[in-house]
Amino acid sequence: MTMRLLSINVGLPREILIDGEAVQSGIFKTPVAGNIKVGKPNLAGDGQADLGVHGGPYKAVYAYPWENIVHWRTVLERPSLGPGSMGENLTTEGLLESDVTIGDEWEIGTARFQVTQPRLPCFKLAAALQLLDFPRRFLESLRTGFYLRVLQEGTIRAGDAINVCSSREPERVTIAELAGLHRTKQASLDQLRRIARLASLPPDQREWLARKFPAAWASVSQAAKGSDEQGTG
Repeated sequence: MTMRLLSINVGLPREILIDGEAVQSGIFKTPVAGNIKVGKPNLAGDGQADLGVHGGPYKAVYAYPWENIVHWRTVLERPSLGPGSMGENLTTEGLLESDVTIGDEWEIGTARFQVTQPRLPCFKLAAALQLLDFPRRFLESLRTGFYLRVLQEGTIRAGDAINVCSSREPERVTIAELAGLHRTKQASLDQLRRIARLASLPPDQREWLARKFPAAWASVSQAAKGSDEQGTG
């Protein structure tokens, strides 16, 4: 299947009411046409409200497969769901969580991106879709989409081809595999060892793994560090 950028979606934070409380959210994205500038922090015309959850260098741009939106249209009986409905900046076609790996690099237009981690849903996604249990269903489905880091600034436009370059990582860890650890209490040492070796794994994911699997993660992290030191010695 051809891998392409189906839609570019942007939006600035705005105030919404959740359980009677006013909160800022940038989850509402609208498709835009023409050449869109890609900067290190985000796309032109886009913004994030809570930089502790979204945004920053490792979560500058959020991509979501169109195939997943088609899935949710059926499952949720929401035929009106379209590009941007999951709060994504880039609606992609031909790329799924079971194939996309941490560290993959994408060339779109004149910009270059790197896949960093899955998206973990929060209460604002539930509010946007008006479905309280949707964050749970979203994660359980492993249809999380992928966060991207901007390696090279440039311009992109809807319809651009997505050229996926070979990952430079020593291990192949898919978005689905990493997302799966967020819904389970167990992980094998081999699995954690492979993840620990990923140079492009964001610090927040390492910190989360250290909290969830403290003894095992400490063991594999030390082993990975020793292996890297030997390789550069």
